[in-house]
Amino acid sequence: MRYSETLLPTLRETPAEAEIVSHRLMLRAGFIHKLTSGIYSYLPYGLAAIRKVENIVREEMDRAGARELLMPMVQPADLWKESGRYEKYGPELLRFNDRHERESCLGPTHEEVVTDIVRKALHSYRDLPVNLYQIQTKFRDEIRPRFGLMRGREFIMKDAYSFDVSDDAAEISYRKMYDAYKRIFSRCGLDFRVVQADSGTIGGSFSHEFMVLAETGEDTIVFCRECEYAANMEKAEVRTEENRQPDSLAGLEKMETPGKRKVNTVCEFLGISVEQLVKTMVYMADGKAVAVLVRGDRQVEEVKLKNLLGAAEVEMAEGKQVYEITGVPTGYLGPVGLNIKIVVDQEVAAMTNFYVGGNEKNYHMKNVNVSRDFQADAVADLRQITSSDPCPECGGALEMTEGIEVGHVFKLGTGYSESMQAMFQDKDGVEKPFVMGCYGIGVSRMVAAAIEQNHDENGIIFPVPLAPYTVIVLNLGLKDQAITEMAERLYRELSERGVEVLLDDRDERPGAKFKDADLLGIPFRVTVGKSLTKSGLVEVKNRKSGVTEEMVPEQLVAALLTKIAAEIDLQ
Repeated sequence: MRYSETLLPTLRETPAEAEIVSHRLMLRAGFIHKLTSGIYSYLPYGLAAIRKVENIVREEMDRAGARELLMPMVQPADLWKESGRYEKYGPELLRFNDRHERESCLGPTHEEVVTDIVRKALHSYRDLPVNLYQIQTKFRDEIRPRFGLMRGREFIMKDAYSFDVSDDAAEISYRKMYDAYKRIFSRCGLDFRVVQADSGTIGGSFSHEFMVLAETGEDTIVFCRECEYAANMEKAEVRTEENRQPDSLAGLEKMETPGKRKVNTVCEFLGISVEQLVKTMVYMADGKAVAVLVRGDRQVEEVKLKNLLGAAEVEMAEGKQVYEITGVPTGYLGPVGLNIKIVVDQEVAAMTNFYVGGNEKNYHMKNVNVSRDFQADAVADLRQITSSDPCPECGGALEMTEGIEVGHVFKLGTGYSESMQAMFQDKDGVEKPFVMGCYGIGVSRMVAAAIEQNHDENGIIFPVPLAPYTVIVLNLGLKDQAITEMAERLYRELSERGVEVLLDDRDERPGAKFKDADLLGIPFRVTVGKSLTKSGLVEVKNRKSGVTEEMVPEQLVAALLTKIAAEIDLQ
């Protein structure tokens, strides 16, 4: 491709809207053009990178036995009502009525649609297993779209759905997808980790996320130094505390704590450690108030709370709302005598003689104990894990790092097939629901994640498998016949050998061409300039290593083919 014949509008300055590295570089390198909040056009250079991901995904999905189809983006609400997700999914599901007042939605995912296809097309165990996938545009009406392609409202996704006769057969399909995903991300040249994850609004009993490691990642990953345990913060389990009940419980006392509302100030005033204080926080779960108790130095993991309560949404109540519900100002709320539902973190349930708010302004209580002084409606793991917690599997030391979710695989079970009456006949003629799995990859997000992981102060550093072009040839002498002819010759010879080449044939200063080459992140730069006329040499630079070498043009094609092959072998 000739630079002069494509749309590649690079920018010198970073647009004000860009917040993270990938967003800044995608805008500056002419990847994307913002249409409106969270919605972008993919320009030729950005689309080429996305196509690279799609090609790898297709090859590995086909290799794993999945078959491609394409489903509509617009979906009838009736299907979502059948599955029970129409209201549960929440405001991210964009709902609308057509001209006939039929309710519809823009698909954020396609479990309902594919289940409808299969229940009408497959009826016997002989038809199974089946795994169907598509690469298609999705829409989720994010309340705060940000970070460019990292969290947009419209995005490109690969989603696959498996249908099996039993849990054991579904486990085989799940493992095939798990292994295929590992190959996909390895082939893309990404540093990633597989972690246990929450299934969220997709549902199902079990899932794994594939996380690209990056300092700017939105999610925190917890992993063990001594075993293979890894999970995201939402899913990371805290080891169950053993109940440490003493021989006798101390008597309940009320203490004045004038103006002391914050955890640290209360502990300092009472002369106690933060581990002795228990926080009582009010959350609204689908509009209903619930009190949540965790130790003073802990944080509630809202996904765990949502799962415990079976709620679509949970949100911490604000001070005014707390007062309206309990009659107690924030900072002094406690469980004793509280007349709303109370759920207790398992760590608190194992504590004795702890301190809480006194349910009266300027007062706290000491020597509080679960069961004796108040009743818990539920006890569960409700807090965020920390690096000081032991590994839930082996007891070893934990570490935390940041990551970007680029893939997610789910064991769905029979939730969708039962609710939508998607049945098959087994070998004994008995009707049974399909056992399903679901497998997603954020295709456009993968490109952004790759940039987050591979860049420097000058721009993108693409892994060879994802680079829109593998080589950029710079013609630094448009008016020099020898330089121009050599640049054209190298461009032609590399192209004929199957190398994707961008020929920078613009009438621009050399400095601008060098800056754009670095910004675009093309793995190898070939410079044809004054060195050719002076000494008969051209320059080759490796974008990743920064190593530059000169060679005679006759050696260049063979040398580059060797370098490219070596880079691919490293992935």
